[in-house]
Amino acid sequence: MKIAISGSTGFMGSKLKTLFTLQGHEVQALGRKHFALSQDELSGTLKGATAVIHLAGESIAKRWTRTHRQKIYDSRISTTRKLVDAMLDMEYPPAVFISASAKDIYPAEGVYDESAETFADTFLGRVCRDWEAEALRASTRCRTLLFRFALVMGKDGGALKAMLPVFRWGFGGKIGSGKQKMPWIHIDDVMAAFQLALKQEQISGPVNIVAPGLVTNKEFTKTLAGVLNRPAVFTLPTPLLTLVLGKQANLLTRGQSVIPGKLRRHDFEFRFPKLEGALQELLR
Repeated sequence: MKIAISGSTGFMGSKLKTLFTLQGHEVQALGRKHFALSQDELSGTLKGATAVIHLAGESIAKRWTRTHRQKIYDSRISTTRKLVDAMLDMEYPPAVFISASAKDIYPAEGVYDESAETFADTFLGRVCRDWEAEALRASTRCRTLLFRFALVMGKDGGALKAMLPVFRWGFGGKIGSGKQKMPWIHIDDVMAAFQLALKQEQISGPVNIVAPGLVTNKEFTKTLAGVLNRPAVFTLPTPLLTLVLGKQANLLTRGQSVIPGKLRRHDFEFRFPKLEGALQELLR
C-alpha cells in the first residue's frame, strides 16, 4: 500500500513510518510544506494512497498562553480541513482515513466507550470535538476512523519519557488526590491498533485507543515506582499546579475513565493489558 502520514517525525508517527516501511509499504511523509500547497497540489500528492493517517498537531506540553492555545487549535483543525478537502476533491480518494483525537474529549466524571454522547466542556474537549467534526467530513468518500488516544507509553517518547527522570531520582509521587483516572496504552498496542484499522473494514468512527487495565494516578505512581525500585512518597498539590500552569493543570489533575469498547468488540488482543507488565517491558 501507499500510506500517507502527517506528523511522521513525531514519537508515534516515526514508529508507524518504520513499521510500514519494514512491511514493504510505500510511506508518503506529509510535512508543513505539503499543507502549504494548494488543494489541487495536495490532492496530487495523495494520488494513489490507500490510506491517510493524520497525526500532526502542535504540542500541548508547552505552557498554554493565549497564543499557544490558538496554535493548538489551528494546527489540528486547519490541517484536518485542508487534508479532507484535498481527499474529497480526488477522483479516487484513499480507502481509509485515520485521524488522531484524544481521550480529553470525555468528561472527568463517568465511564465512557465510543457510544458516548456527553463530551467535556473544556478547552481540549472543544478542540477534539471540532477536530473530529472536520475529519468526519471525509466519511462521505472513504472509511473514516477517529483514534481517541490515551497516554501512549514508550521508552523513547510520550508521557513516560518525561516522567522517568523524576521517578528515577526518587522524587516521584501522586498528583493532587491521586484519585483521578489515568488511561494509558503501550506503544506496541497502538501500532497493532493501526494495523487492525487498516485491515478490518468493519471498523469506523471513533475508536478509544486505551488499555483495559485502567488505573488511578496514585496506582500509576505506585506501579512505576515499584518497577524502578524507587520510593514515591511525594504529593504535588493541585493548588500549586494551578498556580504554575493555570488551566493546563487540568491535564494532570483531572482524568477520564475510558474503556476500549470498539477494540474489544473486534477481538483486539492487547499485548499489554496491565500497567505493571507494560512498564516492566519498557523499562527492563
